[in-house]
Amino acid sequence: MSQASAAKGEPYKIRVIEPSDPPSGFDGSDWFRYEIGQGVNTIQGYRSGNRKSVTNAIEAIVVQLNERRFGKRGRVQFIPTPKKTST
Repeated sequence: MSQASAAKGEPYKIRVIEPSDPPSGFDGSDWFRYEIGQGVNTIQGYRSGNRKSVTNAIEAIVVQLNERRFGKRGRVQFIPTPKKTST
């Protein structure tokens, strides 16, 4: 099994959330660097805020990424059948 196909079976997970200097071009002191991983795939980013708000935001991203792996759910196209008429 290739690494890419093995990664598709794994869910996204938070690997790292750690305090960081602001990214280039940004100011402030409450920055965190994060990594989200799925097998060999890695998403890296920065987010400002306190640890709790950043963690909550990254957890929400992970939930959305995992939901997207399986396509859209809960949207069933309902087509009613025509009713028979009594004669």
